[in-house]
Amino acid sequence: MSNHPQPVASADWFATPLGRYVLAREHEYFDGAVADVFGYNAIQIGLPEQDFLRASRISLRCRVDVRGPVDLRGAAHDLPIETNSVDLFLLPHVLEFSAHPHQILREIERALRPEGHMVIACFNPWSLWGIRRTYHFGSNYPWRGRFINLPRLKDWLALLNFEVLGGKFDCYVPPCRQQKWLDRFGFMEKAGDRWWPIAGGVYFLQAVKRVRGMRLIMPKWSDRLAPRKALAPSPKKVRDKGEAVAARHSAEPQ
Repeated sequence: MSNHPQPVASADWFATPLGRYVLAREHEYFDGAVADVFGYNAIQIGLPEQDFLRASRISLRCRVDVRGPVDLRGAAHDLPIETNSVDLFLLPHVLEFSAHPHQILREIERALRPEGHMVIACFNPWSLWGIRRTYHFGSNYPWRGRFINLPRLKDWLALLNFEVLGGKFDCYVPPCRQQKWLDRFGFMEKAGDRWWPIAGGVYFLQAVKRVRGMRLIMPKWSDRLAPRKALAPSPKKVRDKGEAVAARHSAEPQ
């Protein structure tokens, strides 16, 4: 038997005190983000053990992944989903654990209908979490991921014609393993947005797919098809009664 411990999977990590802390913060954000998005189809990619679509009003809600308790089995970079058919996509910690993050975003853009929404959650490299990942890199979740900084992700979305609607930094508490230390540093959660707003361990991003259209300049068919208006004859002023009689006789047929 090997003496090396097995890598910690995402489901196991979210069962730890630190994982439960992150999970509670993310459920709170996702619940508010999806509540006002309407449509027919909503897809969650990744972390199928968690139902981040629980607050969505969309009738058809589906979880997609290559393994786990999913509704549809498929890879995020090659989705078995029809083009322009999805109203809402959720990507909880998918991009930083994929070898093809650009292809995943391209697939999302393909499957998302115009004006459809996407909500992303990523670990922030510019945080205490990013520092821990740098000095404790290994095979365990989440430190094995390649954390993506926010400006880079915004650039990727802009190239795919996504418009960023909003977002938030969260999880300012240091990544401590024990619950007692998480409780002691709980004050940092309230002070984070004010004193170090870009240093949250997790950031969220909401984007909408924009389709650039063109406006057709149509001819004014109503003006072309309207019949020409006949001009009414204007009365001619005469000087005396004799001229009026002469004019009447000249108008009569001979």
